[in-house]
Amino acid sequence: MKRGLLLMVAVLLAWVWHERQALGDFPGVLSAYSAKEYCSCRFVMGFDEGYCRGYVRQYLPLSRLDEDSGRRLVFADGLGRSAQAAWQGPRVGCRLLP
Repeated sequence: MKRGLLLMVAVLLAWVWHERQALGDFPGVLSAYSAKEYCSCRFVMGFDEGYCRGYVRQYLPLSRLDEDSGRRLVFADGLGRSAQAAWQGPRVGCRLLP
């Protein structure tokens, strides 16, 4: 019983070590995806705010999802990371800002 548990813990630790880069990058994905997709939904496709909020909703909640509709800019915060996306024009659509 103890050997099986130790083996499972060792395998889990090995997997975490192997995937450390992806696991470290994951928190930024939530805010970046939400900002970009919300921007595209609102300013490229022209859907209303309520629809677009539902469209980008994830299992992990965002702490912030705001838009500056005058500047066509979107702000998203989640899992301690922030992202911004802005509409670039009709031929380009939205892009994440550095």
